[in-house]
Amino acid sequence: MTLTSREAVEQLLRASREQDTERFVNLLAPDAFIEWPFRPAGVPGRVQGRDQIREFLTTQANGLVTFDEYRKTVIHETTDPEVVIVEYEAHGTVIPTGAPLHQTIIAVLRIRDGLVVSYRDYLNPLVLAEVLASVSSVR
Repeated sequence: MTLTSREAVEQLLRASREQDTERFVNLLAPDAFIEWPFRPAGVPGRVQGRDQIREFLTTQANGLVTFDEYRKTVIHETTDPEVVIVEYEAHGTVIPTGAPLHQTIIAVLRIRDGLVVSYRDYLNPLVLAEVLASVSSVR
């Protein structure tokens, strides 16, 4: 059974929060991409394809923060049935330092045939820059 666009986004958010990389990647189309239009130096602008996304999540993202919860999650379905916009606050911990993390995110996703084909993540780059700076000072 093919997921609706909303169901795909809900499952993707759950997999992200639980840091279940395999479940996350399985919700993506084979040639899907994740983009970060606003990001600090050193963070890639785009990761494409399941293998590259899995590698990025496994080697870079999952060792950086843990997410305890997503709050104030609002999913906006649009007039284009493939496009969903989601707003949420991510609360968690920076793993190397133990510092709390609070990140506000707006993401625009395109879902086709129940799989995410594009994920544009408009996170707050200042929060990410602070996290990266704190981690580099510990290492």
